[in-house]
Amino acid sequence: MTTTRTLGRSGIEVSAIGMGCWAIGGPLWGDDGQPYGWGEVDDDESIRTVHRALDLGVTLFDTASNYGAGHSERVLGRALAGRRDEVVIATKFGNRSDEATRLATGTDASPAYAVESLEGSLRRLGTDHVDLYQLHLNDLPVPAALDLVDTLEGLVAQGKIRAYGWSTDNPASARAFAEAGAHCSAIQHDQSVLKDNAAMLTVCAELDQASLNRGPLAMGLLTGRYQGSPAALGGDDVRGKAPEWLAWFTDGRPTPQWAARVAEVRQALTADGRTLAQGALGWLLARSDRTLPIPGCRTVAQAEENFATLALGPLPADAFAEVERLLADLRPAGVGG
Repeated sequence: MTTTRTLGRSGIEVSAIGMGCWAIGGPLWGDDGQPYGWGEVDDDESIRTVHRALDLGVTLFDTASNYGAGHSERVLGRALAGRRDEVVIATKFGNRSDEATRLATGTDASPAYAVESLEGSLRRLGTDHVDLYQLHLNDLPVPAALDLVDTLEGLVAQGKIRAYGWSTDNPASARAFAEAGAHCSAIQHDQSVLKDNAAMLTVCAELDQASLNRGPLAMGLLTGRYQGSPAALGGDDVRGKAPEWLAWFTDGRPTPQWAARVAEVRQALTADGRTLAQGALGWLLARSDRTLPIPGCRTVAQAEENFATLALGPLPADAFAEVERLLADLRPAGVGG
């Protein structure tokens, strides 16, 4: 069973599934009271979760400078102390936040801030380099993104980063960025069994980019844990007061139309004895040899369930075909492939 994949043209080998570290950052707030975190967290449990992920073969950990206003990076740095050479760390820049107040304070796409943000990330992570440094502004105009390429290439030359990428859902933007930068190696984008971005996977294949899949479990919807739950998610959880871009939850509960689609594909995803989450991750592994799902985890139990998929491998061909048959009718127009 192949449990590793290559991080695009960087040639860096990573586990086929990584750990997303947004949730372990704890609260982050907009000045309008909008939550941008996943609620309160237990840092000791977060560290145990990272250690369990390592035990299960995970070598890729994805965080960002603004997750919990830097708290995610601090916790990850603590968890990886003494084991830095065993792992690949990906972080992101472009969103400003204040560590003291846990407030999001705007965006900054300037080359100077890319350098400044990296220094902060290195300090919090307790390392002298980041393996993958990602632009974290989904809809940034392409010219502004291209203005960063020389600076990012300079950081590679200095040994402060090994590769870089862009977290964007726009295939044209990703293509332009990957074509412009020799060390651009990964595109992080929304990708799950419910939301396939076929055009982005084509870009990744043509330009030798890894496809880092954020939202591989649709923010928890594809775990099945929130189906029929009488209690809404809390007001400090981004899903409890979902912003416009978060379609999977409404008023802290699964959005009915998406919950119905999960129910439709559940049997196909779990036919070989997997859990729903393992089936959803296995679907991504079967979708393309470029995909690298990065499910979020904040408990040891979540890590054990999600990363057992490394041993289970891609969804079998017959199950994958059945999911595709079902989704041909269920996906919104223009989605899939």
